[in-house]
Amino acid sequence: MADLIQALIGILAVGGAVFCLIAAIGVVRLPDALTRMHASSKAGTLGCGLILLSVALFFPGIDVVARAAAAILFLLLTTPVSAHMIGRAIYATGAPLWKGTGVDELKGTQDDPARRLGQ
Repeated sequence: MADLIQALIGILAVGGAVFCLIAAIGVVRLPDALTRMHASSKAGTLGCGLILLSVALFFPGIDVVARAAAAILFLLLTTPVSAHMIGRAIYATGAPLWKGTGVDELKGTQDDPARRLGQ
């Protein structure tokens, strides 16, 4: 049973590291700020969550498990909100969109942050 838990801890840690690496590669390789922000928030959150889960399994004390669970919950609650706000700020400043962006659904609408800023 202990070997199974050790294997699960290793799989979670390596999986988390892979997702963090994917997030880092996405930040470097993707074409515009909005897609870079999306890659870093989604893959980075999943990677950190998996690593924290492996830490909680490796150190089974209630204090470590509680801290890891609180950190995972904090990541899951704050990352989408911060990514949304950063994305709107990027859009409002007029950063160019990737040429492959099909439709700009915010342009000219009431929710257009550039319109709200008077640009």
